[in-house]
Amino acid sequence: MCMRLIFVTRVHATKRGFVTVGDVVLILGAGPIGLVTLLSAKAMGASKIIVTDIWDVKLQTAKELGAHHVIKIEKGMEEDAIVAKIVELLGEQPNKTFDCSGAEQSVRIALKVTKSKGIVVLIGMGQLEQTLPLSSAIIREVDIRGVFRYSNDYPIAIDMVASGKISVKPLITHHFKSKKLLKHSR
Repeated sequence: MCMRLIFVTRVHATKRGFVTVGDVVLILGAGPIGLVTLLSAKAMGASKIIVTDIWDVKLQTAKELGAHHVIKIEKGMEEDAIVAKIVELLGEQPNKTFDCSGAEQSVRIALKVTKSKGIVVLIGMGQLEQTLPLSSAIIREVDIRGVFRYSNDYPIAIDMVASGKISVKPLITHHFKSKKLLKHSR
């Protein structure tokens, strides 16, 4: 149930970001939400995808799932250095950015690095109030969109998996008998 909801909401997120063939995509956060966003963006035709995270193991999984580049965010790294590294690896600014962590630094990077007239989709649930560089995003006409739920995206998500466009098998790490599911879900 949980993976199904994550998958459908990430399909909804990539639809909200209008990901299409040729897009250059940045995904901030490589947890389950970020990884499913990666799969969905790939299936929708993104030509370059870069993923950031603080954990090597998550970045390795992102590479295995098709990320073209990954960046490990180290403690104390300056935002502008991260922005520069993203642009260096991609050869350009991303036109679609998905923040999957909700961390203030991550949202700030999303707003700073996204190309003029690009789209930032905020998926991660962070603090209720954050200090963000909105003026820069407004001047560059960056659209900021939130995602909290999904609407009528089950058919698209099911079709993506059924057609083989997306394989969720690499995301399944454990199998439990239903009697033990509650114990292992904590």
